[in-house]
Amino acid sequence: MRRKRRNALRLLLAVLVALATCLAGAPAHAAVPDSPAVTYTNPIAEKRADPHIFKHTDGYYYFTATVPEYDRIVLRRATTIQGLKSAPETTIWTKHASGVMGAHIWAPEIHFIDGKWYVYFAAGATNDIWAIRMYVLEGTGANPLTATWTEKGQIRTQWESFSLDATTFVVNGVRYLAWAQRDPSVNNNTDIYLAKMANPWTITGTPVMLSRPTYSWETVGFKVNEGPAVIQRGGKVFMTYSASATDSNYCLGMLTASASANLLSQASWSKSPTPVFASSAATSQYGPGHNSFTVSEDGKSDILVYHDRSYKDISGDPLNDPNRRTRVQKVYWNADGTPNFGIPVADGITPQRFSSYNFPDRFIRHWEYRARIEANVSKLADSQFRVVPGLAGSGTVSLESANFPGYYLRHKNFEVWLEKNDGSAQFASDATFHRRAGLADPAGVSYESYNYPGRYVRHWEYLLNVQAVSTVTDRADATFYAQ
Repeated sequence: MRRKRRNALRLLLAVLVALATCLAGAPAHAAVPDSPAVTYTNPIAEKRADPHIFKHTDGYYYFTATVPEYDRIVLRRATTIQGLKSAPETTIWTKHASGVMGAHIWAPEIHFIDGKWYVYFAAGATNDIWAIRMYVLEGTGANPLTATWTEKGQIRTQWESFSLDATTFVVNGVRYLAWAQRDPSVNNNTDIYLAKMANPWTITGTPVMLSRPTYSWETVGFKVNEGPAVIQRGGKVFMTYSASATDSNYCLGMLTASASANLLSQASWSKSPTPVFASSAATSQYGPGHNSFTVSEDGKSDILVYHDRSYKDISGDPLNDPNRRTRVQKVYWNADGTPNFGIPVADGITPQRFSSYNFPDRFIRHWEYRARIEANVSKLADSQFRVVPGLAGSGTVSLESANFPGYYLRHKNFEVWLEKNDGSAQFASDATFHRRAGLADPAGVSYESYNYPGRYVRHWEYLLNVQAVSTVTDRADATFYAQ
């Protein structure tokens, strides 16, 4: 009986100590993020447009895209996304010498369905290169680069009209096909359509038109909705699509539906009134579009795959310009469950975000050039930074703004600001840090000043400063998680 009383007393004492600690203001802290940082180096592939990357269960990423000659379908594979850049390329199919499938081989996608490989693509005919229709290849074999490929023929739709950009996805066990097609009765180029599939090369039932180009940003040069791509999360289905001409006006729109709704009803889908991804003069990226989605190597991050150009002005027809290239960057998710694509980031290393250890919903961001931590940063790029080699010396790092290339986080009077590199030794020293294991959690990261050893970037009343740390709270304030 006495032992039970002692044990009960010890338990009560432990509870009281824990409560007292909480009341004393011990800092809260976050768990390691479910989606840690991933970085890639863009571009992934030069002269490859309409990219599609598929991660298979065999541990490989499979990559296909439109080649500028418009004459063949190519595949690459690698165990990492970055590895696709140098992976050898195999031609698995070449255009017909005459007749259908003889011209304008566009926008291939590779999928694995019921134990076989399928490639969806668009093609014209030798006697009418603009008679663009959708076709399917079926591949048998574990490795699609060496598989046996057969033509399953044209995907027949409600009209015999210009149609392209087929993609397939499954929601609640039902397989759908989405594509772009011209309605012969309407004065525009293409709308987005959706139908169920009877098999991987045949639709069934009556297709529904989901989106028609009506906004001003969808009708620049041409009235276009095309290139649908689907990502699902949190019981929602998000369908991105490309709009306007394929020059610098090309951009992404988005449709949203509940996964439990009738997807074959246009009323189930809502359309974003503004582009969700568009050209960025700041980062010199123009005409981002015709995207697909894949996942990071650890499976914890969603990755946006798309093409763009590194210059705005094009001579002649954009279709004759070969310099669209494949790029990737991480998709972030807003608090309301919607995807945030930010801006097409600059060439080179992709940026990261840094969440606070003890305020897990707050991220480092710049606001009127002052660095702070803040929640619900809707302008994503304000909270993205490229971790680059330190301006002041090897073994160090500097943090470059994603939407203000050439601007870095630097301390001034021990306050952290975002400022343009003026080339001075003082700026380089102030904008250089030693990256350390997180002071409050080694799974995180802390940044120690290069020219003031012992001082770390930490938040104080939500503003970032460079200060000495000594207490538990100090160390928590100076610890961040890369995302």
